[in-house]
Amino acid sequence: MKKLLLATTATALIAGSAFAGGHAKDVKLGILIGFTGPIESLTTAMAAGAELAMKEVTESGALLDSATVTPMRADTGCIDNGLSTANAERLIADGINGLIGGDCSGVTGAILQNVAIPNGMVMISPSATSPGLSTMDDNGLFFRTAPSDAREGQVMADILTDRGIKSIALTYTNNDYGKGLADAIVTSFEAAGGEITISAAHEDGKADYSAEVGALASAGGDMLVVAGYLDQGGLGIINASLDSGAFDTFGLPGGMIGDSLPENVGPDLNGSFGQIAGSGGDGIEKLTAMAGDAFDATSPYTPESYDAAALFMFAMQAANSTDPAEYGSKILEVANAPGEKIYPGELAKGLEIIKNGGDIDYVGASAVELIGPGESAGSYREIEVKDGKNETVNFR
Repeated sequence: MKKLLLATTATALIAGSAFAGGHAKDVKLGILIGFTGPIESLTTAMAAGAELAMKEVTESGALLDSATVTPMRADTGCIDNGLSTANAERLIADGINGLIGGDCSGVTGAILQNVAIPNGMVMISPSATSPGLSTMDDNGLFFRTAPSDAREGQVMADILTDRGIKSIALTYTNNDYGKGLADAIVTSFEAAGGEITISAAHEDGKADYSAEVGALASAGGDMLVVAGYLDQGGLGIINASLDSGAFDTFGLPGGMIGDSLPENVGPDLNGSFGQIAGSGGDGIEKLTAMAGDAFDATSPYTPESYDAAALFMFAMQAANSTDPAEYGSKILEVANAPGEKIYPGELAKGLEIIKNGGDIDYVGASAVELIGPGESAGSYREIEVKDGKNETVNFR
């Protein structure tokens, strides 16, 4: 990653002066995700995951001078650039030391360019997946714990091919996320010998998707892949397809995976399948045990949210500072080998190792491994809808 740019605005200079000694008793982490909008059914658990990590560290007293870590929530609406940037500016004015977010890719890019870079603020997104974010000139300020859609396109092509699908119709939400994911699916599936009969955008928030479904049905295909949002346009496309009999099986990329989709569609969704960023093993099992009945730790992007918060706190410990200009360059160090592997519930252990001069390799709940410019290497859960529930049937 490029060398971290020092903050250039008055807001950042004022914030920097507050950390002249490197420490603050109250560390503030913003959680800027879509509490309203097309993925709102996912964000309650995402925020709870991030806040669980903060609570764990606060109660341990192991961060810096026994710092208290306070979450500060704000809304992106997922697809509202104006709301997102205004709330990001408010969080910075309120003194956050790091920003967990954004969530959806378009607003994440807007926050990064218009707020984070001018203010020298580090961002770690748990769910923004557009390949375009990989090449954005971010001054070393942007990281993500969810893998890029370039990787998801390859995974989806593999799943389709393994299931004997020869041709697909494809529809995508008309924004940065949808376009980037659709391009990745098209490229990967065609490279594997598959046929894309049509690739067409749809808008979110419409009451009637019969025209879109008519065009998709006319093109044909073994099934329809819906690269949209489970609480808005993607749901509308699926319901219209089922009502008209155009398609009865659907490919479901990450933005379509969540409990609300099978609940809202009903048994006709059984047999549909797709993928979502996620991993198995000790990390997710430990987080699930910690969360108990408080929230669903396996909900999409919730493990990644816990891990985003943890990376902030480990980097601050490694830099002995809560100043983004000082700790940002430490994020890759604490995320990767060499070092002792650290899992959920072991954040205090990791902080103590760093304090004593040792190295950690943060594995976390989502098998964290950062590559290139702050990218997540990423693994995926293959999902199939069975008896009205999303079931993990494989890992890729």
